[in-house]
Amino acid sequence: MTTHSVEAFRQKNVLLGGEWQENEQGNRITLDSPSSGENIGSVPALNKAEVDKAVEAARGAQKQWQKTPLHERKQLLLRWADKLEENKEAIGTVIMQEVAKKKSSAVDEVVRTADFIRHTAEEGVRINGELLTGDSYNGGPAGKTAQVSRVPLGVVLAIAPFNYPLNLSASKIAPALMTGNSVIFKPATQGSLSGIMMMETLEEAGLPKGLVNVTTGRGSEIGDVLVTHDGIDQISFTGGSGTGISMAEKAGMVPMVLELGGKDPAIVLEDADLDKAAKEITGGAFSYSGQRCTAIKRVLVKEEAADELVAKLKEKVEALSVGKPEDDADITPLINDKGADYLQGLIDDTIADGAEVVTENKRDGRQFSPVLFDHVSTESRIAWEEPFGPVLPVIRVKDEDEAVKIANDSEYGLQASVFTQDINTAHRIADELEVGSVQVNGKTSRGPDHFPFLGVKNSGMGVQGVRYSLLSYTREKVTVINQ
Repeated sequence: MTTHSVEAFRQKNVLLGGEWQENEQGNRITLDSPSSGENIGSVPALNKAEVDKAVEAARGAQKQWQKTPLHERKQLLLRWADKLEENKEAIGTVIMQEVAKKKSSAVDEVVRTADFIRHTAEEGVRINGELLTGDSYNGGPAGKTAQVSRVPLGVVLAIAPFNYPLNLSASKIAPALMTGNSVIFKPATQGSLSGIMMMETLEEAGLPKGLVNVTTGRGSEIGDVLVTHDGIDQISFTGGSGTGISMAEKAGMVPMVLELGGKDPAIVLEDADLDKAAKEITGGAFSYSGQRCTAIKRVLVKEEAADELVAKLKEKVEALSVGKPEDDADITPLINDKGADYLQGLIDDTIADGAEVVTENKRDGRQFSPVLFDHVSTESRIAWEEPFGPVLPVIRVKDEDEAVKIANDSEYGLQASVFTQDINTAHRIADELEVGSVQVNGKTSRGPDHFPFLGVKNSGMGVQGVRYSLLSYTREKVTVINQ
């Protein structure tokens, strides 16, 4: 089995029609480390003609792949998972370099991705159709039988984000392949090196020619080409809400699964275990420097518990290490200058609005110290906008009704946390929250990967999670037998 070195993955080409190719004009996108600023490699900048070639290859390969027995699809995915795990150190190092994720978390992402692929392969063989008889319906004819099968959609466009360049790519690609689809894979530009590494391990595992095609390039040049291409049968996208909404408008009748932004609240009541709440909130808010859609992005705490909670949060936030991903720091540089400048604007506005800065407020380029705010007003932008960085506002509320109202007034509806020792209260609040998932006495998070994962309002459309993703890449087809 091949074990890859990091240096072998600097100047990457893309997989088109079963061949690793350069852009026809030789146009490339240079990638720099968000942490060091050093060049770490480059990828081709494809054009419309090359996108057309990718889709054509995918359509041709899919026809044969859907006829491939389930157990053979399963074995391909299992081999792929093994190849990924064999190369966890090399791939993890590249993830660390290109998205500034601390090394241990980057390697963990590779291992988690391999586990996800294995679980998808095992669950995929259990996706079955059903048989219906006409006389089971009141007054229905006894001589009719319906065979309901689940069939693949065709060519899936998988568009991944920068923050989990492996896990949130494989969570689209693996279930699509297991259910008989082909894939056009568009990795995030900052994240494409590790995405291509992942594809190379899939090819080594025995990927049929043309079944997965990789399209790297600038969104301004090929984004709309991909989304509006008449050869695309389904789109799975993870990214910003604005982009997702625009994409849905352009795609028309093409089915979509959208995983978008969030403004996940943590509601803390006066009877909560505040030590546990502080630990969970800190982890939920500041993991990967807060660059997660599922990050806790505001705390709504009852006034009676606020002073003690803020003191405990301050202690834990100040214990977070700040520095380079190579040093396994907790808070690492943000992905780009645009995100850093946006975050700085939110911080400045929050201070101007009169909030108390509880922890050190320090910035060095893209590197921020983790900032905890107290006494934040609901008039502040930070109460509503998604920072995607290491900052956490605490909003004090008089009762749980006010907390629920503030939570639900958001345009987002991804997840929420509720901290209380009264399970009946937890259920009551959970029932009222307009989100896809509610975590009771725990931080907001995506996993475990076999749980359903979804958002409402501007946080997304469709359901993910191993079995749910498998179902989303298929449709029912009914064959009626008349006797």
